[in-house]
Amino acid sequence: MQLYRDGLKPLTALLGTRQLKKLSAADVLSALEELSDHLSTRSLQIAHNCLTRAIRQAEADDRVGRNVAALVETPAGCGGRPSKALSVEQAGRLLRAAADAGLGNGPHRLHAYVVLLLTTGIRPEEARALRWDHVDLDGATVAVWRSDRVGSDTKTPKSRRTLRLAQMAVEALRQRKAAQAADRLKAGELWQDTGLVFTTTIGTMLDQHNIRREFRQITQAAGLGDEWVPRELRHTFVSIMSADGVPIEEIARLAGHQKTSTTELVYRRELRPVITAGAEVMDRIFSS
Repeated sequence: MQLYRDGLKPLTALLGTRQLKKLSAADVLSALEELSDHLSTRSLQIAHNCLTRAIRQAEADDRVGRNVAALVETPAGCGGRPSKALSVEQAGRLLRAAADAGLGNGPHRLHAYVVLLLTTGIRPEEARALRWDHVDLDGATVAVWRSDRVGSDTKTPKSRRTLRLAQMAVEALRQRKAAQAADRLKAGELWQDTGLVFTTTIGTMLDQHNIRREFRQITQAAGLGDEWVPRELRHTFVSIMSADGVPIEEIARLAGHQKTSTTELVYRRELRPVITAGAEVMDRIFSS
């Protein structure tokens, strides 16, 4: 849901001062075309769709006579930055940097987040919405059933999956649980009991922009620069699985892809049986 709220902001910044009744299709198209110079096609589509839904609600409330946003086509945006994947050596450096926040302060606050994304390949929005009641530390499994998307649904039906956790992920999540308990005591009455695994110091869901900023701090500490984003840990997971000889069909199951073509073309560089292959490979590769 945060993705859609943030996605609408650039468009409302251009149209926010215009009265809804006076808003025209030409105004909407002009704003979208202005944004197309620096936003990707997907970002434009998200902004356009959100505006269309908002005006549709106003139309239902008889505040406007027609939905002008629905009358225009979304223009093509600029090309997005291609995603990349860490090598095994780089991934190891990242894990070590996340495990040491420096100055004797223990692991970085995003340590478990980094370990989980890297060793399971789950999406950032799936991690942000992950609840403790979907994590079984004793059984070493995680049920990926929710996402920080509209309706809290996962991206596709096949994205709903239960995965075996690598041992390093189990240990990192135990540390995360202890750190969260300390945050709860410190916050006192300010604490919001959301049940989420990854939270702020008062228990609320982490903002994706703050996650990206802190993630860059970890990549810099690992000597990897600051041009990496959390979703590339998913690409890294798929690439490591592929390089280790895991069949593409199994990688697609682990990643929750609807089709193997998505896994192969885009990513390669309900209760269901627990999928164990990812944990087994990650434990073996990063066991040292």
